[in-house]
Amino acid sequence: MNRRITALLLALLMLCAGACAEDEEEEASLMEAAVDDFELTAWEELYPEETPSIYEEDGSILITISATGDYTIGGDCRKRTDIFDNELKAQGGDINFTMRNIRDFLLADDLTIVNFEGTLTDSTYIPSNKKDNQFLFSAPPGYVTMLSDNGVEAVALENNHIMDHGEAAYEDTKNALRSVGIVYSNSTEVGVIEIKGIQIAMLSYLCIDRYDSLWDKVPADIMAAKEKYPIVIVSFHWGNEKDYVPTKNQIRMGRLAVDSGADLVLGHHSHRINPIELYKGVYICYSLGNFCFSGNSKPDDMTSYIFQTRFRVRDDNIANDGFRIIPIRISSRRDRNDFTPTPLTKDTGIDGLLSTLKANGRNLEYAVNEYPLDWR
Repeated sequence: MNRRITALLLALLMLCAGACAEDEEEEASLMEAAVDDFELTAWEELYPEETPSIYEEDGSILITISATGDYTIGGDCRKRTDIFDNELKAQGGDINFTMRNIRDFLLADDLTIVNFEGTLTDSTYIPSNKKDNQFLFSAPPGYVTMLSDNGVEAVALENNHIMDHGEAAYEDTKNALRSVGIVYSNSTEVGVIEIKGIQIAMLSYLCIDRYDSLWDKVPADIMAAKEKYPIVIVSFHWGNEKDYVPTKNQIRMGRLAVDSGADLVLGHHSHRINPIELYKGVYICYSLGNFCFSGNSKPDDMTSYIFQTRFRVRDDNIANDGFRIIPIRISSRRDRNDFTPTPLTKDTGIDGLLSTLKANGRNLEYAVNEYPLDWR
């Protein structure tokens, strides 16, 4: 501190001396010397910008996580018309239009995870085993900013559409995600992200017709991840399309994941919302439904929800700190799907969604009793 004050006084004296000098060149050189001698960084050191503390008042760290169902953008290269790009044009080319009504929720959390169901590629190659599929999905790699610009930090890449255009397109998709810093996970690559100094590992699996190969692999993978990372989140693409309740295999696999060390289980594929279980202190979301679905201009059921939970970290102890849901429609319009997830505001719509979740959880042993809309 004394050294800095001395330097400042010296600088002022030299400036005064320079002002009295008759030679302008000598005055300039004295002023430059004064500035050089004075430590400009001293002010930054004395008055550093305050950075938000990662700690709560009780000394714990609180991590808020959002999770959504299927995020499917783009179109089918076999079709002349692309309903998604037509909507993009109608929105004036605003590439962020799909997230405009929910981005504030996703920007306010610490981590958002979506199931990215499709490809980010310019390829039109179709593998032989995909040619008869009802749906194929692809979007230009540049569309990846729809995620990164709107608060999505991580995606699950295990689903039945990620290989719609083959292995090369799958690599295109992963490269596009890497280019904007989005973490991805699949059955062979663990996604890892650090939030407030806490490392979170993400694993994902496609279970449809693959359970027999996963009963041993999933627990082994989870236990290996849990040895390295404090929080482990597992995503499953499973169940039957349009089902509102989980199958026996889903229930068995979800609970097996928890028994193996998973701290959160997220499910998708049925395009319908399923109940949530609280099993041994861990939430199992059997299906988060759709989120943004470009495969259909008017799906039969356009209701869904965003799941949010919090982990409280204190010393080496990590515990979930409750959850809430944000009821949504996957469209901002009622007459058609405009691919813009929008929070429900009318009590009737919210009540109907809550009633569906509660009714379909009656036969689940560990189903949650309530679906809070606010943090408690």
